[in-house]
Amino acid sequence: MQNYLELQSTLQNKKYKWLISGVAGFIGSNLLEALLLLNQEVVGIDNFSTGRKVNLDEVKLSVSASQWNNFEFIEMDITDADDCVAASSNIDFILHQAALGSVPRSIKDPINSNAANISGFLNMLVAAKDNNVKSFIYAASSSTYGDHPALPKLEENIGKPLSPYAVTKYVNELYADVFFNTYNFSSIGLRYFNVFGKRQDPNGAYAAVIPKWINAMIQNEPIQINGDGQTSRDFCYVKNVIQANLLAALADSHAQNQVYNVAVGDRTSLEELFFYIQNVLKSNGVLYSCQPIYADFRKGDVRHSQASIEKAKNLLSYSPSHSILQGLEEVIPWYVNK
Repeated sequence: MQNYLELQSTLQNKKYKWLISGVAGFIGSNLLEALLLLNQEVVGIDNFSTGRKVNLDEVKLSVSASQWNNFEFIEMDITDADDCVAASSNIDFILHQAALGSVPRSIKDPINSNAANISGFLNMLVAAKDNNVKSFIYAASSSTYGDHPALPKLEENIGKPLSPYAVTKYVNELYADVFFNTYNFSSIGLRYFNVFGKRQDPNGAYAAVIPKWINAMIQNEPIQINGDGQTSRDFCYVKNVIQANLLAALADSHAQNQVYNVAVGDRTSLEELFFYIQNVLKSNGVLYSCQPIYADFRKGDVRHSQASIEKAKNLLSYSPSHSILQGLEEVIPWYVNK
């Protein structure tokens, strides 16, 4: 079982062929950048429903010309089963990130969430199996814990889903388990907890809280907190997610066919987050003096969320490199420069 430094060294000396679905998205583009910097060969697919071409353009500027030449992009939709099979041909590892995220989006539009997150997922899983891909790593979600009250969240203890989005991500886990039991096909689900980092879109109705607030404070616009400010989350910097994906892809067989929490193992209230962002912006020359505005709680939201990461530590050698503050200190200059 390799730790992350050992794994990076392994990848520097051995080239694999990877497929990233949702490659033009926030997490997908960060995974692409990390793999290209490790001199890996990558096929990326995206339909640009939520991903953006500018994300790929930025990755191109952050790697060498020879590294960029290791990347092939295919514009396609994962709801097309034949395209999924074709894209997955001769691939070693699939990092499946494509999905329609956001609890509020799924409440407003459950049909399209189901099409992308369940039908699209199943298409990719079948394609991976039929093409004998070594391992299939997919983005699961902390929303799967639903109304289970216990903290920290343990992988084996889940409650009832609170949104259509949560239903779709739980169905992914069920399909992955059935594919192992029925076809002996290996996969790993990574339950992400509130991921943030560069290239996360701050605009739109379904923007995540951290980029949305950073952008609003830079523009000196008011900040709205849903609820009383004590709602808490286990905010996870994207570099921790990259580490978990790569460790999972090359994990030993005993670590396969599991789901793992990917988080820091801590929780931060929305009020604390407000002041964290405000203070880090101040250290970057951005002064924001407005007080937050409090609004109603949001439908489908979990009150508190905090992960146990012991399973990922023990079976994947996962060790988060960034706390929420370290992540904010690294990413906020990126938003300020933009």
